Amino acid sequence: MNRLSGLVSKRLFITGFTFVWLFLISQLTVFAESTGDAEAEVNSFVPLMFALGIVLLASRTGGAIARRLGQPRVLGQLIVGVVLGPTLLDMLHWEVLQGVDLQHTIKELAELGVLLLMFNIGIEVHLSELTKVGKVAVFAGFLGVVTPIIMTMAVVMPIGGVAWQPALFAGVTLAATSVSISAQVLLELGYLRTKEGNALLATALIDDVLAILAVSLTLVIAAPANSGGDGDFSTLLVIVGQMAGYIIIAFLVAWYLLPRIIEWIKSRHELEQSYGIPVFALTAALLFGWSAEYLGGVAAITGAFIAGVGLSKLSNRNTKHEIEQTMSHLAYVFLVPIFFVDVGLETDLSAFPLDAILLTAALLVVAIISKVVGAGIGARMGGFDNWESLRVGVCMISRGEVGLIIISIGLSNNMLDSTSPLYAALFMVILLTTVLTPPMVRWVFQLNRTDESSTNNPTLATSATGD
Repeated sequence: MNRLSGLVSKRLFITGFTFVWLFLISQLTVFAESTGDAEAEVNSFVPLMFALGIVLLASRTGGAIARRLGQPRVLGQLIVGVVLGPTLLDMLHWEVLQGVDLQHTIKELAELGVLLLMFNIGIEVHLSELTKVGKVAVFAGFLGVVTPIIMTMAVVMPIGGVAWQPALFAGVTLAATSVSISAQVLLELGYLRTKEGNALLATALIDDVLAILAVSLTLVIAAPANSGGDGDFSTLLVIVGQMAGYIIIAFLVAWYLLPRIIEWIKSRHELEQSYGIPVFALTAALLFGWSAEYLGGVAAITGAFIAGVGLSKLSNRNTKHEIEQTMSHLAYVFLVPIFFVDVGLETDLSAFPLDAILLTAALLVVAIISKVVGAGIGARMGGFDNWESLRVGVCMISRGEVGLIIISIGLSNNMLDSTSPLYAALFMVILLTTVLTPPMVRWVFQLNRTDESSTNNPTLATSATGD
C-alpha cells in the first residue's frame, strides 16, 4: 500500500511539474509575442540560456529513459534531438527563441563537445595498445572505405538514375565513419579497453584519413564535369603529403613534448594551482584540433584525439587523473550532451520526399552491410577471429558528424543537389546509421559473451562496468 501511495505521489508530482513547465513556456511565448517590436534590442544570451537549459534537460531525460530500457544513453540523446528538432517540436523556432540565430551557436558548442569527447577517449587509451592492432587497423580501415564506395555506386546509379560523379561522391560520403558515437557507447558500456575497442580507435584514424583523401580525389576527378576545369593530380599529392606529414609530426609532438610540458607546469606552483594543468590540457586539445584542420587538412577530432593519446603517457597518476576528471566533467556535464542532441536538431523528417524512400532503404542496407563486411573482413585479415571482426565492423557503421561534413562539401562543390532525392536519401541514411549504431554495438558485444568470458577473452568479461 505504501509503495502504491509513493508511486501515485511521484506521478502526481511529475504531472504537476509538467503543467507548471508548460504554463511557464506559454507565458514566455506570450511575452515574446507582446514585445515583438523590440526583438532587435533583446539580449541574445537570454534565449540561449533557455535553449541550452531545454537541451540539457531533454538530453539527461532521454539518456535516463534509454538506460532504463537497457540501451546506451547515447541512443536516448539522439532520439530526443529528433523530437526537439523540426520533425516534431521545432524548438529553435519557438516564439520565445526568435530574434537570434541559436542554431549556429548550438552547432559550435556541439563541435566543442565532440572535440572534447575524442580528447577524453584519447586519454583513455595507450599507444602501445593501439600498435598491437595496427595490422587490423590498416586492413579494416582500407576495406572499410573502399567497400562502401563500390557498393554505393552499384546501387545509386541504377536506382537513383544519377551520373557517376554524384554516385561516386555518395559512396565517399558513406565511406566515412563517426568514431565518436561508437567510442562513447563502448566507453559507457565498459568495452573501450578491449581488443575491439582499441581496433576501433586505430581503424577510425585510418578511416578518417582515407575518407578525406577520397573526398579530395573525387573533387579532382570530377572537376571537368562540374566546373569545366582540368583535374590537377599534383594537388592531390600535396594533400596526401600534408596529411601524412601532419599526423606524424602531431604524434611526435604529443608523445614527447606534451607530457614534458605538463611535468614542467607541475613543478611551477604559480602555474599549477587553480586547475592550471587541466587548463593546459584543454588548450592542447583546442590547438591540436585547430592545427589538424588548418595545417593538416584532417578532421579536428583527429588532432584532439592525438593530443589525448600523448597525455595518456603521463607517468604521474594523480596528474593524469586530475586532467581526466576535470575534462570529463566539462565535456559530459555540458558539451557532449549538446553534441548528441544537435544531430537531431538539424533533422527534419517531415520534409522528407516520398520519391526518395526506395533509394533511402537501399542505401541504408548498403551503408550497414558495406561497413560490416568491409571492415569486418579487414579485421579478419589482420588476425581477429570472427566475433571480434564482426564487432569491429558494427562499430564502424555510424556516419554521424563526419558524414554530415562530407555531404556539406558535396553541396558547396556542386557534387550534390540539395533538392534531389539522392541528397535526401544520404542525409536520412547518415541520421539512421547514427541512431541505429548504439543498440547494434550493445547487441553485438553482448552476443556470445557468456562463452567468451569463460574461454579466451577475460578482458571483455571484466570490463563491462556500465555507467
